[in-house]
Amino acid sequence: QVQLVESGGGLVQAGGSLRLSCAASGIIFRIDTMGWYRQSPGKQREWVATITSGGGTNYADSVKGRFTISRDNAKNTVYLQMNSLKPEDTAVYFCNARITGRAGVLDAWGQGTLVTVSS
Repeated sequence: QVQLVESGGGLVQAGGSLRLSCAASGIIFRIDTMGWYRQSPGKQREWVATITSGGGTNYADSVKGRFTISRDNAKNTVYLQMNSLKPEDTAVYFCNARITGRAGVLDAWGQGTLVTVSS
């Protein structure tokens, strides 16, 4: 059973920083693109950032220059460093990964971690 588990969410003041982590576990043969999404109350889930297995990154315009996505392939973990946080960054953050395991290719999601930015 492949699982993604996020951690690192919490309450922070505007202008502050948080670092999210997401670790994949289970029998994993390969992890391709990993990414972060977020969902605010009453809104649809939106893409935040992705990173390829080779380290190529892409960001939503709303977080470009403030957030940094990275990964540790040896630990099957993806990170999201969030700086200069704004109240509008408040959301549940989900990690996503394309994982090849015993059951084949899986589009896996974590359970989410809440980030609250106070003004």
